Amino acid sequence: MADQTGDSIFERLKQKPDPRIEAKRQQEINASIQQQYEKSQQRIAELIGGNSSLPVTISSIRVLQAKHTRRGFLEKIFNPILSSNNKGYYTLEDALQEVSVAAGKLNRFGIFKEPISIYIDKPEKSDPSTSPTDIAVFISAAERPRSTVKTGTEAGNVEGNAFASAELRNIFGGAESLNAYASLGTRTRSAYSLAFQSPILSNPDLLFEVGGLASSTSKYWASHEEALKSGSGKLKWTSPWGHKHEFGYGGTWRQITELGEKASPTVRADAGDSYKSSITHSWINDKRDFPLLPSRGYLMKAVTELAGLGPLNGDVGFGKVELETQAALPIPVPGIEGDSGVSFTMGLRGGLLCPLPIGMDSSKPAPSRINDRFQLGGPTDVRGFRLSGMGPRDGQDSVGGDVYAAGGASLLFPLPRAGKDTPLRLQAFINGGKLMALDGPYSEEPMTVQNTMDGLRKTFQKMGDGLPSCAAGVGLVYVHPVARFEINFSLPLVIREGELGRKGLTFGVGMNFL
Repeated sequence: MADQTGDSIFERLKQKPDPRIEAKRQQEINASIQQQYEKSQQRIAELIGGNSSLPVTISSIRVLQAKHTRRGFLEKIFNPILSSNNKGYYTLEDALQEVSVAAGKLNRFGIFKEPISIYIDKPEKSDPSTSPTDIAVFISAAERPRSTVKTGTEAGNVEGNAFASAELRNIFGGAESLNAYASLGTRTRSAYSLAFQSPILSNPDLLFEVGGLASSTSKYWASHEEALKSGSGKLKWTSPWGHKHEFGYGGTWRQITELGEKASPTVRADAGDSYKSSITHSWINDKRDFPLLPSRGYLMKAVTELAGLGPLNGDVGFGKVELETQAALPIPVPGIEGDSGVSFTMGLRGGLLCPLPIGMDSSKPAPSRINDRFQLGGPTDVRGFRLSGMGPRDGQDSVGGDVYAAGGASLLFPLPRAGKDTPLRLQAFINGGKLMALDGPYSEEPMTVQNTMDGLRKTFQKMGDGLPSCAAGVGLVYVHPVARFEINFSLPLVIREGELGRKGLTFGVGMNFL
């Protein structure tokens, strides 16, 4: 890694061995690593025992078993903490802390198996360049398989599909990845995606991604199918406080097609092609202990999108903001020490879509399209209502809304005899919300910035008029490592005019529930 003469262990491992002797050589390497580890542990005990403040210098760092990872990629991680580069001494405790932090970066790249082992030793006495304070650091980081292929089936609310996915890891030796996904299903007729992601400057908290997507989805609640083809580029980063950000640009061609015989005039007016050119930013601060079944912690999330304005062009223009928050609290139960497994969660979501001018025209906002409006209702957000069964309708079609607010609360507790350590919970819930179209400007020709702002003001005023649609119920929750499953019995309590409630059993699968 650095401060080394001759062939280092790292360099030897980077060589491609003859297949006939690969197995034997790997055994020798593993045996050597084990011997070095056992020897170093004895010396660590000698060094640390009562000597945490002992001044030391890190003379070398060697990464073992990283056969396919570039030397230069690893040097950017470890060279900054070598004593020869930072011109300073460490205490033994500080040196181990710095090495642990750097090794933690390796773990976050997702290309190495866990655990990544760290051990230290004194340099060879035969090396004249060493000093009595020098220590040598060895990091054993076995690489994960460079490719993974998965196939399977998925079932959710009124949908089932078959999928295949493939992932290539560490493609060029710098933790790059290529992910491909394909699925065929009942509602999402087809979906194909390809994404390439690479860390920037060997930083696992700073990533660049470029990708493409093609899909065809049946939107039966609005009597049409939607075909998409898109390309995007994103910059992703994680702040020192654990906040996750994404900023990107995307171009999306959309087509509303396969209209039903009874498709409404609103759907027919938006039929055909449109092109959205937009920039997006998302921010997530997730402090929940287990996002799929939290018992404590909170979530804050914001997603903003700006389409069509100024140089973005396209044929749709809007500003879109969506906010979400969730909190979870453990509930103590008399007679049970520690975590009882009973928890209370509550969440709020809201969104706003504001029409904006397209291109450099600052006077004429473009009406929102059904492709971009919010939909509300279903087993993963407001339970007790049909999928997209809330909000404005035109005949039998749900045409979406420009402003919405929704909230819910759930009490979850373990099944009798099953215990708190199982992924099963019983829940009692109440949830509700309201989805509304922008008031006023669509009936006025031409639309102007002023009447659009007036429409927003009137819509917010109407959001507070009357009770929101709401429902309550009980159900069974099962949490799998990749998704949450719910079977609920729901009873609508308030249904606004034209909306579609659903009394009885519903089944939902997803990652994010209200």
